[in-house]
Amino acid sequence: MSQTLRLAVSQSRTLPTTKATLDSLASTTREAASKGVDLILFPEAFLGGYPRTCGFGATVGSRTDDGREQFLQYFRSCIDLGDTPLGAGDAWVDRKLPVARGEKYRGDGTREHLEQLAKETGVFVITGLVEKAGGSLYCSVLYICPHLGCIGKRRKVMPTGSERLVWAQGSPSTLRAVTTRIKGVRLTMAAAICWENMMPLLRYALYSQNVNLWLAPTADARDSWWPLMRTVGNEGRCFVLSAISCVKRKNLPEWIEGVKGSATATGSQQPKDELVSPPTEANATAASGSDIISDGDMSTKNRSSPAPYRATPASPGEDFVCRGGSCIVGPMGNSICDPLWEVEDGGLLITEADFEDCERGRLDLDVAGSYSRNDSFRLSVEGLCLDPPA
Repeated sequence: MSQTLRLAVSQSRTLPTTKATLDSLASTTREAASKGVDLILFPEAFLGGYPRTCGFGATVGSRTDDGREQFLQYFRSCIDLGDTPLGAGDAWVDRKLPVARGEKYRGDGTREHLEQLAKETGVFVITGLVEKAGGSLYCSVLYICPHLGCIGKRRKVMPTGSERLVWAQGSPSTLRAVTTRIKGVRLTMAAAICWENMMPLLRYALYSQNVNLWLAPTADARDSWWPLMRTVGNEGRCFVLSAISCVKRKNLPEWIEGVKGSATATGSQQPKDELVSPPTEANATAASGSDIISDGDMSTKNRSSPAPYRATPASPGEDFVCRGGSCIVGPMGNSICDPLWEVEDGGLLITEADFEDCERGRLDLDVAGSYSRNDSFRLSVEGLCLDPPA
């Protein structure tokens, strides 16, 4: 039986409202389905938004009222999945948490919306998002199976730099790999979010679980990200998907530039009945499939090394605050799709992945098995079993 699947990475940007971003995600997923894609990855914080350039009025020892107002606008834009601040784990996945009287489900309906989309398209959807639980925000990744719905969720364990001001730390126990079968191909997948990929012990914790599909949603658009992804593919003998948003300054939320209280400009949550409207062709109107790039049709312009930043953009707001760089790497660290630069909307990387290549690569390197010297070196992670999942 063939062990080949069609994988995709979407270089999508967060739109001004949650509903518009969900519509964009739906449109891109349908486009991917029309091209035979089995699994697709969206960027870090795609739902809820990555607050790039925003300082939230904070300096050491001081926060401003304007900064607190910015946090309010950001908090409103983020996703409520109905989980708890500690993280309910399997109880959340299996829908065992109580639902408020009179409500159909916990949270704002985003989970149910995505589950319906995956079921409708037959595409396994993995997306980055910022979820709110209690009064805190967590940078998370959600795994949505077309047949079983959400089969896993994890939270970033170490926000980077100023992210620590607005994002709480997730539990390392959520680093447990997720398993599924697609067309008879067994996948053991795990997500390392952005600079978690630079944490050697975290990487080893995922390698130990015999991961063959590594997911790296990120906000890092530097040149150094690409060799890091190739290192992960080479070390782990796994396929690596990395997705990042590409954003021009003019498309940042207005509250970042100091406009306060504008619901349409902040990505504020829509009323529940509007947010969870069925993801049909009629409401998936975002133009996210207009510039499809695949491994067989990569333009020279976007495959080349990134051009230098322009000191003076052609017009105000046209400069990139994030230039993208989504990519796909093979299990020998080989390039499959080079970084995609300066494609703000509709960048879709697609590849055929033969997962037997992962086993072929273990002939000479299995960093958590035959090559690990586990008689001398050991790693333990609080609350996390490092054995390969059954």
